[in-house]
Amino acid sequence: MNKETEHVKCLIIGSGPAGYTAAIYAARADLKPVLYTGIVPGGQLTQTTEVENFPGYPKGILGPEMMEEFRQQAERFGTDIRFGYATSVDFSESPHKVIIDENVTLTADAVIIATGASAKWLGLESEQKYNGFGVSACAVCDGFFFKGQEVAIVGAGDTAAEEATYLAKLCSMVHMLVRRDVFRASKAMEARVFNTANIEVHYNTETKEIVGDGQNVTGVKVINNRTQVESVINVTGFFVAIGHKPNTDIFKGWLDMDDTGYLITKPGSTHTNVDGVFVCGDAQDKVYRQAVTAAGTGCMAALDAERYLAEREYRV
Repeated sequence: MNKETEHVKCLIIGSGPAGYTAAIYAARADLKPVLYTGIVPGGQLTQTTEVENFPGYPKGILGPEMMEEFRQQAERFGTDIRFGYATSVDFSESPHKVIIDENVTLTADAVIIATGASAKWLGLESEQKYNGFGVSACAVCDGFFFKGQEVAIVGAGDTAAEEATYLAKLCSMVHMLVRRDVFRASKAMEARVFNTANIEVHYNTETKEIVGDGQNVTGVKVINNRTQVESVINVTGFFVAIGHKPNTDIFKGWLDMDDTGYLITKPGSTHTNVDGVFVCGDAQDKVYRQAVTAAGTGCMAALDAERYLAEREYRV
């Protein structure tokens, strides 16, 4: 039974670069935004170490520290930031209804979705132990730290192939671990891998454990699933490229999404198929998935919401 009902002008679901940027713009436009952080306040960046590719931080910054600064900036302009996560929605009429933590009902004139996406992991204990200390799910974010070193990447799709070739420009050797005896990537991406001299493809290879010295990654223990022979590949970095899952399950049946769950926006905007509902960040971006692009779409969502509310007010 819902214990509380509240109406807000602009509700932002999720934090991270997209959610906090949307909050900054919405607050400055006097939309009086209420932001619910989600289970992981600050999103994926709070689970990374150094961020060196976000403009304005010439010396780099720790991911959690960066998100704390985003939060403070959003609060400075009046955003009401609350811990909690959306558990269900009802977009059948306006104002839109969102249930928080299964027991708080909010209605909102405009809803901005910034729920992000989560990297898929192999599920190894050692993978989480060394996450941020040699293990990464983003080659573009972290490849620079392994310049001139040997690394491994697991995956066989287009993303894995693209990230392997990206790493090959920085690293001395890239070991690509493919579970089957074929790629899942497109022929073009497969050809790009084969034409890169310092990528070595290991077929029929599964990761058993990430090896480390207690502080950093030193290798990866693999098994050939045909011969059952185990071996250790000496690497200092281990990249997981088996895909991302957008955190959009609660919007199924309400919002248009592709077959992998990424929300679909109208071209050149953050508008969804439901009036007054907008989406930004990795919940709708399966191509770039960078903090700076997420922040950019957060800005767009707030501007779209502001215009929508202004037009609605004018019509009334």
